[in-house]
Amino acid sequence: MQRSLRNILIIGFALFSMLFGAGNVIFPPYLGLGCGSEWVQGFLYYYIADIGLALVCLFAIQRCGGHRNITMHLGGFASEMLICVIILCIGPMLGIPRTAASTFEMSILPLFPNVNPVIFSVCFFAIVALLCAKQKAVVDIIGKMLTPTLILGLIILIVKGVISPIGSVPEQVLVDNVPFTGISAGYQTMDVLAIVIFGILIAKNVNDKGYTTIKEQNFIIGGSGLVAGVILMLIYLGLTYLGVTASGMFDLSVDRTFLVTTIVKELLGQAGMIIFAIVVALACITTAVALVSCCADYFSTLTGGTVKYIWLVLLVCVFSSVVSNVGLNQIISIAAPILEVVYPPTLMIIFLSFFDRWIKNDWVFRLGALCACILSLMNVLKGYGAPFGFLAYLPLQNYGFGWVLPSLICAAFGFLIRKKAE
Repeated sequence: MQRSLRNILIIGFALFSMLFGAGNVIFPPYLGLGCGSEWVQGFLYYYIADIGLALVCLFAIQRCGGHRNITMHLGGFASEMLICVIILCIGPMLGIPRTAASTFEMSILPLFPNVNPVIFSVCFFAIVALLCAKQKAVVDIIGKMLTPTLILGLIILIVKGVISPIGSVPEQVLVDNVPFTGISAGYQTMDVLAIVIFGILIAKNVNDKGYTTIKEQNFIIGGSGLVAGVILMLIYLGLTYLGVTASGMFDLSVDRTFLVTTIVKELLGQAGMIIFAIVVALACITTAVALVSCCADYFSTLTGGTVKYIWLVLLVCVFSSVVSNVGLNQIISIAAPILEVVYPPTLMIIFLSFFDRWIKNDWVFRLGALCACILSLMNVLKGYGAPFGFLAYLPLQNYGFGWVLPSLICAAFGFLIRKKAE
């Protein structure tokens, strides 16, 4: 039992660091700034849309025996396409470059304004590639070495902000829709998509540690998820509160990275900037290590081992290094509409997977996911002027979940197709 509890802590710390990356540093303070007096409500929606759904996804993956057992209901081609899109989003197209861009803009520029971003990105991904070289050691490296330092730095910052806040909680609310703002911020972290891939790494590590039965694995992964979830809740709550206390200094036009660095400087001075630079760098490196390792492992498996894991690590790092130089704000703006389309069908099949023992027709999954994808795409296009005003009348639309009820109805129609999908 003592060994199991130790491994739960190590894997839980590792899972925390995998999930707590670039977005988790910049989004909570900005959320607090916008939500003002209703910051607790905004935080709860953010936490549910981020870690709440991520942990549900983790448990679904473990229950079904892997992400492929969830997506397989869509059919072979559609399943691989969805997984590839998810991996590309959280991997070299958006997620991994964002870790480097965040580190550069929040850790390097405030202290060393003359550093060349190209040189930095090369150095950043060289470190990531070295840490990923030993695939089986990735979780232990993150859980034993990097996470304790990361948590300590965050605690120093948050405790100082609570004891000596830079401002009071304002009465006004700057955003029009607090629940939707919280949910959107939770989407932006990409943790739900990331856990689809991180679940592979966690499951492999649990198995490598000698937990081979389903009962043992459920105990270790469940405990690890609880550890990560509690730590993340406390950290998120603190960072959101720091943003609230800065409401008297900024409005929503402020750059996210500038908001965070200003808060740190106001609370801890120049010494605090150095501490924060280390915290952000550790948060981003740990997430980048996990993402690169998972992406390389997936594509190596997809090719049947023809393309070696280490070569894919190098390829992902080189490509991500190039994309990271686009800049953090540009990456965030590009990611937003893509994530609004990818999240709903992913969440739909995860939800339905909990009932797969009673659902004997793959068309339930296919129609539900298809409807979620179409409605989310229409919602994105509506933001660009497309004539889809009827979407405003969908239940839960104000919360960002207008796709839920129509998708469930379409999923129910799947029962009418008697021939089970192959």
